[in-house]
Amino acid sequence: MISVSNLAIQFGKRVLYKDVNIKFTNGNIYGVIGANGAGKSTLLKAISGELDPTKGSVELGPGERLSVLNQDHFKYDNYTVLNTVLMGHDVLWNLMQERDALYAKPDFSDEDGIKVAELEEKFAELGGYNAESDAAALLSGLGIKEEKHQMLMGELSGKEKVRIMLAKALFGEPDNLLLDEPTNDLDLETVQWLESYLSEFEHTVLVVSHDRHFLDAVCTHTVDIDFGKVTLFAGNYSFWYESSQLALKQAQNQKAKAEEKKKELEEFIRRFSANVAKSKQTTSRKKMLEKLNIEEIRPSTRKYPGIIFQMDREPGNQILEVKGLKATTDDGTVLFDNVNFTVEKGDKIVFLSHDPRAMTAFFEIINDNRKAQSGSYKWGVTITTAYLPLDNTKYFESDLNLVDWLSQFGEGNEVYFKSFLGRMLFSGEEVLKKVSVLSGGEKMRCMIARMQLKNANCLILDTPTNHLDLESIQAFNNNLKTYKGNILFSSHDHEFIETVANRIIELTPNGIIDKMMEYDEYISDEHIKELRAKMYGN
Repeated sequence: MISVSNLAIQFGKRVLYKDVNIKFTNGNIYGVIGANGAGKSTLLKAISGELDPTKGSVELGPGERLSVLNQDHFKYDNYTVLNTVLMGHDVLWNLMQERDALYAKPDFSDEDGIKVAELEEKFAELGGYNAESDAAALLSGLGIKEEKHQMLMGELSGKEKVRIMLAKALFGEPDNLLLDEPTNDLDLETVQWLESYLSEFEHTVLVVSHDRHFLDAVCTHTVDIDFGKVTLFAGNYSFWYESSQLALKQAQNQKAKAEEKKKELEEFIRRFSANVAKSKQTTSRKKMLEKLNIEEIRPSTRKYPGIIFQMDREPGNQILEVKGLKATTDDGTVLFDNVNFTVEKGDKIVFLSHDPRAMTAFFEIINDNRKAQSGSYKWGVTITTAYLPLDNTKYFESDLNLVDWLSQFGEGNEVYFKSFLGRMLFSGEEVLKKVSVLSGGEKMRCMIARMQLKNANCLILDTPTNHLDLESIQAFNNNLKTYKGNILFSSHDHEFIETVANRIIELTPNGIIDKMMEYDEYISDEHIKELRAKMYGN
């Protein structure tokens, strides 16, 4: 349990929030949401003790332990992988160090023997004799193979370190767990593993994430930072989003009577509750809406970008034909081989692979930015494309301001280009900023504005939700669902894939798996699991 009392956080004259009084209780998982800069990560830092609040206090239950997902991936470079995870339980780790130091003494005394006996008793109480096997199981579940458990952290890749730091945070089942963007750099299968793990976790969890499916799958409550306040209400992200949109619609319709509004809200809650009850989500088992107060539902102050993709012309019947494509890395690793397929009209295809470099290589090849080792591809004569690459660095090596930068990619006057930037929430003096100083999220919004200028009938998107906030992801997702052209994309956002894709193509070193089916069905189908293992040579 975590008790937050009269908490206030202020930086200079800027007040993030004040008078925060919330109890986070055992058995519940709280998704912390808010616009960029609202103070989501700051709240977690105040709870963990990393940041001193301006006012107020944070208390844990008596004797409880708090664990935090550490973002410093270099701090443990001189420790083995297994020891790094064990350090997640600091009480147990410190006891182990004290015990080992005593055993190593050359002049081991009777007094030392008594002390060691006491330590051994505590060690057993804390599950010390199973600690290494428990840590190893966590690592394996997160995709870190056993042969790497005794390697030094400094020898591993950044993506592997992300998984190890997550294992460290989960180790020993802490009473309270704080997770800031835990799904970053995790593949879809590892995210599934984490969702399953947290669904069985019976302690207190606070999580900040831009992954909507993850928030929906694990969260029982939502902590919304808005209006300069921190508000707690029952329900997951989808419930918050849909209810806030309904409240906004009602606020705009001032003629609606109070009683009609109340009935509409009650009907919405009833329908949503019924949908949750039918699902297998953690939230359904914990009756997330049982204490919901209708008065809690209110419009959000969030601003959603206007992401609207339109087509200048309808695509013809010939979209894209791919024959025998093969791509390898510089060291000869085969990313994919024997890739053959035809894109049909209306296809919205998600591309998957165990190696994310495969999707990027494929998109770069069909955009003439990279040569395949073998094979060919041919676009239909009616097809126009707009490409959102994974790495956009080269586009922003410039001293141009936003308006001049965008004008490179289309024809029109200053007002025309400002209108596209305005859709992407750049307004006033912001449009005169130099593109070289933009944040990752701002660069992505510029790239999306660039794509909208093209009015293309085929969109190619390499991990489009990278660096975007929840509002931008939601707006992007909503438009792609109704877009009439073709979409070829990769993503690590489960909700994005499930709601956009109507076809799945998995790129492997031994050909492709090509299915017309929903993503949830694809990842749960036992036959496909066997086929995937065979295609990757597992």
